[in-house]
Parts: sequence; C-alpha cells; structure tokens
Amino acid sequence: MISTLIGLSAATLTMFSFIPQIARALRTKSVKDVSPVTLFQLSLGVCLWIIYGVLRKDPVIITANVVTLISLGILIFLFFKYGREK
Repeated sequence: MISTLIGLSAATLTMFSFIPQIARALRTKSVKDVSPVTLFQLSLGVCLWIIYGVLRKDPVIITANVVTLISLGILIFLFFKYGREK
C-alpha cells in the first residue's frame, strides 16, 4: 500500500513537472532559459521508460511517462516557436 502511494506520488510530480516552465514560456513568449539538449535527452529517457513500462505491463509507469512526454513535446514545440523570435 505505501509503495503504491509513493509510486503514484512520484508519477504525479513527474507528470506535471514541466507545467511551470510551459506556463512561463507562454506568459513571457521566451524560452531563453530552456536547454534544448536537456529537453531532447529527457525525452529520450522518458521514451525508454515508456518501453520499460510496456515490457513490465505497468500502467503507472506507462501513464506517467506518456503524460510527461506530452508536456515535454509541448515545451519542445514552444522552444522552436519562441526560440526563433528575437
């Protein structure tokens, strides 16, 4: 029971960890403080977590990382959208 609560808490924190950065990028229309290398490296890691979750048939790992990948995708989109503007 406690391990499930810890896992769900960790998944929730991870899933929504990029929301503040997305909100800031939308508000300021700037991504000057966002590292593209970090975004792509983390995206690759999250993709590997999704594969791991599928292999283990673990819906918590899969769901948390799919949501995280979606938020990373949004941030990558904003990076290309606002990163080109001066």
